[in-house]
Amino acid sequence: MKDLLIGKSMRFFFFGSSLVIWLGIYLTGFETVHWVSYIPAVFFMFAAVTGICPGIIFSKKLFKDNAQ
Repeated sequence: MKDLLIGKSMRFFFFGSSLVIWLGIYLTGFETVHWVSYIPAVFFMFAAVTGICPGIIFSKKLFKDNAQ
């Protein structure tokens, strides 16, 4: 399980990216923004909070990348 966790620097990157996306959604208007825009914002915040990034796990399994 520990090999599926991301590091602190990547968690900070996902947190910052998520905040920028949420700010854009807020400034555009929650009623105006298409629902697809919420997907990266939610996934990035999930990765920042839990340390588990489904996209990185999927890409490591897809490309058999074991390098840390």
